[in-house]
Amino acid sequence: MSSVKAKKQSYQLLRGMKDILPEEERYWRFLSERVVDFARRFGYSRIDTPVLEQASLYLRSSGPSSDVVTKEMYVFTDPGNERVALRPEGTPGVVRAYIEHGLLNQPQPVKFFYMGPMFRHDRPQAGRFRQHTQFGFEVIGDQSPILDAQLIMMGYRFYKDINLAIQIDVNSIGCSVCRPRYVKKLTQFLTDNKKSLGLDDQERLKKNPLRVLDSKDPNLEPVLQQAPQSVDFLCDECKDHFVLVLEYLDELDVTYNLNPRIVRGLDYYSKTTWEIIETARTGGQDSLGGGGRYDELLHTLGARAKTPAVGFACGVERTITRLRANDIAVPTLPKAGLYIAQLGKEAKKKALRLFTLLDSEGYHVAENLSKDGLKTQLESADRLGVKYALIIGQQEIVDNTVLIRDMENGNQETVDWAKIVPEIGKRLEKGVNSKRLERQQPPLLPVQPQ
Repeated sequence: MSSVKAKKQSYQLLRGMKDILPEEERYWRFLSERVVDFARRFGYSRIDTPVLEQASLYLRSSGPSSDVVTKEMYVFTDPGNERVALRPEGTPGVVRAYIEHGLLNQPQPVKFFYMGPMFRHDRPQAGRFRQHTQFGFEVIGDQSPILDAQLIMMGYRFYKDINLAIQIDVNSIGCSVCRPRYVKKLTQFLTDNKKSLGLDDQERLKKNPLRVLDSKDPNLEPVLQQAPQSVDFLCDECKDHFVLVLEYLDELDVTYNLNPRIVRGLDYYSKTTWEIIETARTGGQDSLGGGGRYDELLHTLGARAKTPAVGFACGVERTITRLRANDIAVPTLPKAGLYIAQLGKEAKKKALRLFTLLDSEGYHVAENLSKDGLKTQLESADRLGVKYALIIGQQEIVDNTVLIRDMENGNQETVDWAKIVPEIGKRLEKGVNSKRLERQQPPLLPVQPQ
């Protein structure tokens, strides 16, 4: 009987997922450092919430009729028989943490920022993945319209500073007092034009008419251009709030468009809503992020009193996609100034000690200690563009020395082991590209779930 070899299993990425490979790392590092810099400059403190929460948290916050809840959320029952969900967005978790940990007792407003993975079972597109990373800024505990304007300005400046051409589209959708009158008028308008609505938009009309304004159906565009606008139905409080937001934006020299179709895709928004839209050189447009007020969400999720809040979030993958599409250069990672090469078993041990010594002194050192051939190692040093190669062979072991090779002119000098650190310091002070690196905090990179 002939034996049949089992077919070897091959593994691939799940649809909508993405590997972040080393050549992309500089974009992630660049954006991460920019986010942290913005947060510190504007007085925001980092908050990290779990990627796994009770599913009901998002059902109550995002809304039972939202696309996030009805179509996109990863929901399952865990081994403890609890219904849980992978985080589809950042705001509900931040709000839950604010309430649970009694942050209402701190001086208000409280300013948070976050950066981490989100999960939505959406249709994959360029720069849009089922696991994607967002950074966001939230301000909880104050209803002043100047906070809306400041957050809009932050998003505007963030993208301007990285050389992406953007526009801000802004709107006000009112509050629980004035919005019902608008929704009633919009519902009547859409019902009168029901024949123009596709099946998805007809379903949205039943559950939440505002979502029809987000329709991507090009055939519906002429109808929606004639739809009633929320700003015409604002109560005095919402109208005054919105006027002040716009006045502050004018004062901040933030260019914006009034867009009555900006209602956002989540049920908890009220008053100011906005989107950050990249205007591509080709004439196309792509939303990079957006935000708005959510003055009633905290009470909905269990806060004892109504607590005003406002925030925005942006997609990292979308941003990187647009940076690359527009050929916008980002800083490369610092290059090593030194390279350790070795010959022989005992030299490898000595090289390990030398690497640790120089690293502890703050020098950026490259190596390939698994290699044996000196020629291969020096070729690697040359490709890396280091200033000096530090060579340890059998003779250096015997003499307790290190051979320093200048990679530019090939000159070599033997230095006593005890003097290697001050000698390296003296030599690198003369160079421009090989200066000693100052110790810094590690870059804030998004933590990928295990």
